[in-house]
Amino acid sequence: MNRALHETCHRMGKLRILVTNPEVHQKAIELLQERYEVDICTELPYPTREQILQRISGTDGVLWCSKVKVDSEMLDKAGPTLKVLATMSAGYDHIDVEELKARGIKFGNTPYVLSAAVAEVAVLLCLATARRLHEGRLKIETNNWESYRPQWLMGQDIQGSTVGIVGFGGIGQAIAKRLIPFEVKQIIYSGHSPKPQAKEFGAVFVSFDELLRHSDFVIIVCPLNEETKGMFNEEAFNKMKPNAILVNVARGGIVDQPALYEALKQGKIFGAGLDVMIPEPLPTDSPLLSLPNCVLLPHVGSATVKTRTAMAVLAAENIIAALEGKPMPAPV
Repeated sequence: MNRALHETCHRMGKLRILVTNPEVHQKAIELLQERYEVDICTELPYPTREQILQRISGTDGVLWCSKVKVDSEMLDKAGPTLKVLATMSAGYDHIDVEELKARGIKFGNTPYVLSAAVAEVAVLLCLATARRLHEGRLKIETNNWESYRPQWLMGQDIQGSTVGIVGFGGIGQAIAKRLIPFEVKQIIYSGHSPKPQAKEFGAVFVSFDELLRHSDFVIIVCPLNEETKGMFNEEAFNKMKPNAILVNVARGGIVDQPALYEALKQGKIFGAGLDVMIPEPLPTDSPLLSLPNCVLLPHVGSATVKTRTAMAVLAAENIIAALEGKPMPAPV
């Protein structure tokens, strides 16, 4: 059926685009429909790998909004007509970029448009973990208020703290911008090399080890790759301050979760706030859910109406530019 649809589209002079999620914003769909034949995976709550495989054959472009892996099997099924794939995400650890390059398929993502929203969630997790929001809610639910005790539910201050940001790209800089009004003492960051933009925030480039040893808040915003996978392990947690708070808004695979669980349980660090974890969805029997000093969100960093709309539109614009032989606005 896909082959017949593809042949029909080409007889009509239209290329065929596959959108892999039924909830991609209508603005992006309309942009594509103005120029192409658009096929949308309609399965709810989201299409499976098998369902995408059934539809992807004979497409010219794909707007990828899925956690399903784009690998050689998926690209083989798409066939030689595929010219561009645009993921509706900033991260692309679920995409085999080298395989796309080897096949001459253009690839784009959606950075920057989500920086503000993700930065807001990072600050939210800093505050919620530092002020023991989850633990406080548990106290309310179990009728264990002890507010008459002056040492009860004592938290950590952001004011006067040292904040370490692992990765200082667009999201890292957006976080720094939002933390300055909280009167932090210092912002430090680690990565491959110093960033010229860091001067704007008074941020200081340090080694990863220095960042771990000196930070009161450690915020992860680096990409997941072979270098960063599991970099927050037992050794890393042993170097952190006992009052330190870990916040992860990047990818779950950057943190060794069993090691994090032990660090939190044993009091090696004060707490953790996670918007990302492994696996997703997190099983309801995960040990992390048993910890009062672990604040969890279900990967909602970019989940605002404005941001998700902008991400969808940018992904569509990446496809349009690639198919029209123009520079993609956000190529990888």
